[in-house]
Amino acid sequence: MTGRIVLAATPIGNADDGSPRLREALATADVLAAEDTRRTRDLARRMGIELRGEILAVHDHNESERAQALVERAADGATVVVVSDAGMPTVSDPGFRVVETAVAAGVPVTVLPGPSAVLTALALSGLPTDRFCFEGFVPRKGGERARAFAALAAEPRTMVFFEAPHRLVATLEAMAEAFGGERLAAVARELTKTYEETRRGTLTALAAWARESEPRGEIVVVVGGRPAQEPSLDALVAEALVRVESGERAKDAVADLAQAGGVSRRELYAAVLAARTESGADAER
Repeated sequence: MTGRIVLAATPIGNADDGSPRLREALATADVLAAEDTRRTRDLARRMGIELRGEILAVHDHNESERAQALVERAADGATVVVVSDAGMPTVSDPGFRVVETAVAAGVPVTVLPGPSAVLTALALSGLPTDRFCFEGFVPRKGGERARAFAALAAEPRTMVFFEAPHRLVATLEAMAEAFGGERLAAVARELTKTYEETRRGTLTALAAWARESEPRGEIVVVVGGRPAQEPSLDALVAEALVRVESGERAKDAVADLAQAGGVSRRELYAAVLAARTESGADAER
């Protein structure tokens, strides 16, 4: 059988979330590339699995060095199963370099899907799920954190972040500063575990809760995107003028923009005419 790389998602808390396919993959792997070999052995113990293959530590500090050797093992016919401590490898966890190397070498790569902290927290948040983005771990330093959030202030999609408990208050306060204290959000911790908890509310309220309760455990923060804002009349006039200058008839531009902006066509047309008259342009163009 042709060798391959298998990215295997592992439980994010409850070992019973491990699928029969995961059990088979762990038990039959020729090579098991684990972020932390101790945690992987413990997971196997809790799942009642005997690991027979070679187990190698592949983490952030050595993945670039070990990726080529793992891909060569797969090219020689071995099944190489890649696992992180929890969830899907490559998603803020090791695995990307292995996949990148395998793709370049033409070695087959497949995914064994399973638990995901990102999707679990998103589903629990009560925030829109039709469009979202994953931003990974929040920068640790205050200046970098503030700049990262400032760049996301106008993001319309729901945003998902990972954060450590001891930095949660600072992160929520920085989010409130950048996104506005009334922006809706959710904090999910210890997902699928005994003390699973999800708190929902404004960023201001969640920061106050975190400051008082000092939550522990693995944390995912979900923040609603920036609400759609109706453009001002001045903005619509400015856009209409640009379109007219490019050759479009004023009436056609106004009709389109009035409908999209939810304003009176007559009011917008009058404002456009006034602006063109003031500038000395042909108002009837």
